Amino acid sequence: MNSNNGGLYKRSFNKNKIRKRERDSDVKEEIRDREKSTDYGRSRSVPVSSWRDSDRNSPRISRSDWDSTPTRSSTPRFSGGGLTPRKEYQPMRDFPTPRLATFDYDELDFAFKQDGEEINEDNERHHWEEEQRQLDRDWYSMEESGAMDDTHNPFADYSDFVEKKENELAQKQLKKLTARQEQYNKDNELWETNRMLTSGIVQRKEIDLDFDGDSEARVHLLVHDIRPPFLDGRTVFTKQLGTVQSVKDPTSDLAVFSRKGSQLVKEKREQIERQKAAKSVVDVAGTALGNIMGVKAPDEDSATPPQNSDGELEIPKGDSQFASHLKASEAVSSFARSKTLREQREFLPAFAVREELLRIIRDNQVVVVVGETGSGKTTQLTQYLYEDGYNNYGTIGCTQPRRVAAMSVAKRVSEEMECKLGTTVGYAIRFEDCTSESTVIKYMTDGVLLRESLKEPDLDHYSSIIMDEAHERSLQTDVIMGLLKQVLARRRDLKLIVTSATMNAEKFSSFFGNCPTFKIPGRTFPVEIMFSKTPCEDYVDSAVKQVLAIHLGHPSGDILVFMTGQEDIEITCKVITERLQQLDNPPELAVLPIYSQLPADLQAKIFEKAPDNARKVIVATNIAETSLTVDGIMYVVDTGFNKLKVFNPKIGMDSLQITPISQANANQRSGRAGRTGAGTCYRLYTEHAYQHEMFMNTIPEIQRTNLANVVLLLKSLGVKNLLDFDFMDPPPQDNILNSMYQLWILGALDNTGELTPLGRRMVEFPLDPSLSKMLIVSEELGCTAEILTIVSMLSVPSVFYRPKERMEESDAAREKFFVPESDHLTLLHVYTQWKSHGFRDDWCIKHYIHSKAMRKAQEVRLQLLDIMKAEKMEIVSCGTDWDVVRKCICSAYFHQAARVKGIGEYVNCRTGMPCHLHPTSALYGLGYTPDYIVYHELVMTSKEYMQCVTAVDPYWLAEMGPMFYSVKEKNFTQKEKRAANKAEMARMTMEMQMKTAREKEEEEAKELQRKAMATPKSSKIVIPGRREPGAPLRKRGF
Repeated sequence: MNSNNGGLYKRSFNKNKIRKRERDSDVKEEIRDREKSTDYGRSRSVPVSSWRDSDRNSPRISRSDWDSTPTRSSTPRFSGGGLTPRKEYQPMRDFPTPRLATFDYDELDFAFKQDGEEINEDNERHHWEEEQRQLDRDWYSMEESGAMDDTHNPFADYSDFVEKKENELAQKQLKKLTARQEQYNKDNELWETNRMLTSGIVQRKEIDLDFDGDSEARVHLLVHDIRPPFLDGRTVFTKQLGTVQSVKDPTSDLAVFSRKGSQLVKEKREQIERQKAAKSVVDVAGTALGNIMGVKAPDEDSATPPQNSDGELEIPKGDSQFASHLKASEAVSSFARSKTLREQREFLPAFAVREELLRIIRDNQVVVVVGETGSGKTTQLTQYLYEDGYNNYGTIGCTQPRRVAAMSVAKRVSEEMECKLGTTVGYAIRFEDCTSESTVIKYMTDGVLLRESLKEPDLDHYSSIIMDEAHERSLQTDVIMGLLKQVLARRRDLKLIVTSATMNAEKFSSFFGNCPTFKIPGRTFPVEIMFSKTPCEDYVDSAVKQVLAIHLGHPSGDILVFMTGQEDIEITCKVITERLQQLDNPPELAVLPIYSQLPADLQAKIFEKAPDNARKVIVATNIAETSLTVDGIMYVVDTGFNKLKVFNPKIGMDSLQITPISQANANQRSGRAGRTGAGTCYRLYTEHAYQHEMFMNTIPEIQRTNLANVVLLLKSLGVKNLLDFDFMDPPPQDNILNSMYQLWILGALDNTGELTPLGRRMVEFPLDPSLSKMLIVSEELGCTAEILTIVSMLSVPSVFYRPKERMEESDAAREKFFVPESDHLTLLHVYTQWKSHGFRDDWCIKHYIHSKAMRKAQEVRLQLLDIMKAEKMEIVSCGTDWDVVRKCICSAYFHQAARVKGIGEYVNCRTGMPCHLHPTSALYGLGYTPDYIVYHELVMTSKEYMQCVTAVDPYWLAEMGPMFYSVKEKNFTQKEKRAANKAEMARMTMEMQMKTAREKEEEEAKELQRKAMATPKSSKIVIPGRREPGAPLRKRGF
């Protein structure tokens, strides 16, 4: 035993001697280098020798003035688990942060350079305008899609940047020991020392006064799985990684082809990216050489916009972004040019049955109106009700499933009624209200009407409501129909008109008590259906070939092609044009795209008559199924696919997926060919696929998406048992229970499933429940001003602009705003700098930031500010105490926490799913790795990347999410832990039993009251229509 201890002592002694010689040599070498340096003797911080950099317990100190951060040069490495708040070891500072101290915003040259050359101004302007148009599409399509696909993926264009950054990080770590190896060596040395001290061979001569090791000890979290008793063990929330099945047979050809996507689209996308990257021309305007030559850059308006008392941009009420630039539309088609607006209205099919339609509406409370696209039901029904005097009893409301539709239809009706948009006719969408006190016809998204029902359960200020395009069965549409069914029972004077395509008319009529159905007549012609003989693997390439075959070998008549999205449409149009140019003297063909986010001037082109001896081909999304009609369509090419929003539990959000269409959609598409004459529909799938691989009807959105917001809304409306709510197509019980579980996690529901005071406050904000909670908790922590800005920045598309020609410059500009602990704080920093520079657009352009996105964030912030003031929430700032802000972020996203597993790699604390820091994150490659982080969402690209990451203290996780986490403590046995969990479950079960007892007592009291009312008290004869003096005309429900 003694000999072994002696051997350990000798080995340890030899190791210490070797290390001492190495340290001495390193110190001498560094002193010689310092003496040779030209800066030797200047007043500056003396760098620490290299041997300290390799010590995990010592501070990490930068070696250059550019990279140096004074506040971190004397502080320990941040691990995410330290107990020392950041404000105690880092001096308070105003913006910019230390990483921005060397960045002078005003000295940046406006002309962007790349490799010594400048980009052509016209070329750059073109790309900038294209980016702004894409930003508008992102914003106005957020409510109708509510999800993200490859086009809207914030990391879609960063593949080269990711590869570069990951290679750099790999090189840095190549010659260093891994964290596991270093920890193993450290533990081995501690074990050797402990054994020698225990045996008495060596004695400790110095007292260890270094307490940094204790404070830097890694904190371990214990993960629990506590379920509220109201779920009764029925939740399946655990670790489900698959997506909701939105296809009939996942192994079918259609399902496989939809997952693979189009190979032609992928090739063209790569080709376009290579072409854009190769463009680089010289432009001297605005540079020093250009100034000498007299070539000046265009002047910019640097005037500071007007600001209100809060220091924000002054935006007049009702002066929303969309309405502010709307102008009267000019007639484009020959029909519109030759007829007045009045003549155009009288030409519509709805005008011929106007009186009969109004008579049926007068005689019935609910009417289902079926009309083909172009019949005039959307624009004329509101005007017919207005002309019939319904506006004298309240507002005439019309809901639309899409933002763009609500705005564009309101614009058209205002022109027909010859009034300014926002006066007699207006619209309302989320964060944008273009109405006034004089508005009597109001177009809105169904989500706006849903939120109005919170303050007015009976919708008293509406005399009639039109639910347009109800057959699309959006999530809000299904919920509104369930609520309106209850409102109609309480308000006999309210009129409801449901407009639908033919495919769902009977279902709507049955849901509203077999109400009458009125059909606006239209002309239809026979359509020949042509199925593909074999499955088409590449639907884009097959569609292009079919279009060319029709154009070159069939009689005259325009062609309509159905595609899945914007990118497919644009590439299809481009390939058709390219292949036509390869032919010798082909017949003339006009190729036109159409999708909901296309600018109105380009949309109008599809209604123009094609030139003589020319054919027109229109490539469209499913917007052409029911939302528009184009004369002259004789041929339809149906690819058999569309995009659906499906909840993906793996990433915790809704995503847009390409899926096979339903048989009802296929029939609707083929009917487009028979509007003006006999036509032909070419289906790029087999008849077997139509009969066996497609659903009869599209799965309603309520059955395939996340229901957290809907559950919160229904709970606030007093719906106690969500499983008994009158849905037209009830969602799966598991979906409802999982949504209730998520709300319980956030504290919006208590242990009995009832709405908490926190939940009632969360309903007031038109935000995701997590963001709503973040705003409310910020009031308690005293950082409402900062969190309000962060939430506003998270509610808009990405504010960072990354042009293909100057990726490196834009990436470098983005890094200047980084706040190392948090991407959320980085967004706050961007907004604060923009505000300090007077909200100027030229500042945004200089720093590769979308000015339009920043202004939209400003508008959202003002809207939320009004709500907070109405809720009497105090707007206070925490100064520069960023720990408070990070703790507030942790309170809303503790359920999306991850712990470090390796360098740059994390795993979800609850599910164990791997997730990675993206190279665009402020936390990536900064020299330290926080032990615990929370993230806003996961984005699936080549890896599972976390978006918007913030480092958090593990004690915050245990405090904010006690149902999931607890800190591992010493002297706390597993038996005591199980006892504590058992006591907690017993307490929650007791609450549930008390609630059940209360409900039983209430039910018994109601039953006694019903019996008492049923007992006859007199033989008074009841006369129909008679009422007691002073009694109300009708019973109102609240």
